[in-house]
Amino acid sequence: MSTPYGHTRTRVAARHALIAPDGHVKSSVPGITGATTVILINEAMGAKFAQLVVTFESGGRAVLPANDVETCGYVMSGGGTVTVGKLKQKVAAGAFFFAPAGQAWAITAPSRGTQVTLFQKKFAPLAGVAAPHALIGDAKQVPGNPFLGDPDARLQVLLPDTPAFDLAVNIFTYESGATLPFVETHVMEHGLLMLSGQGVYRLEDSWYPVAAGDVIWMAPYCPQWFVAMGKTTASYLYYKDVNRAAL
Repeated sequence: MSTPYGHTRTRVAARHALIAPDGHVKSSVPGITGATTVILINEAMGAKFAQLVVTFESGGRAVLPANDVETCGYVMSGGGTVTVGKLKQKVAAGAFFFAPAGQAWAITAPSRGTQVTLFQKKFAPLAGVAAPHALIGDAKQVPGNPFLGDPDARLQVLLPDTPAFDLAVNIFTYESGATLPFVETHVMEHGLLMLSGQGVYRLEDSWYPVAAGDVIWMAPYCPQWFVAMGKTTASYLYYKDVNRAAL
């Protein structure tokens, strides 16, 4: 069904973007077959990373070769088998994996409708520090710690917070009415997916209603703030670049 008068909540600005699900368009990505793949954020937008969502059909698969790109994936629904280098594990919703640069990875035998969000970036080595290791984990096993002491805003850190990793991927969960405690302005770039609930996101000088399925891009130094609204908790998955020198 067409959208009356061409209305959409999507907005792409110079230093931030809100991508609503109603505007998704399929892309063909080498190595991903039997699936609908949408490239939500990438360099064409001005970002220095890529964010994709992949929805698998029965018999679909993603088999990506080793290269200079690292990938973090999060299983939003469904399940399948994830292989990263020598690691291989059956996974379900809430699972995540990290494939370092230089290691091949795959998602095979997914159930129909399995959705996976992928964050990808070119690895930035750090002199004197070993490269990060592959991992497969489950967000349900990661504690949600109060953010700056607020028990109604809980942060789950999925990847190790060590100098080897040049990216972080976290889940932020808010009780209704909880907020970021201040308007953040920082050097880290963000890619964000609303997992559940709803709220209002401030990006620069604009305030956007957001709900599950929405994707947000924030360039470095884009002022940002969030408040959860409605009768249920709100949560989002987000990426940021970390642990590298200022120059």
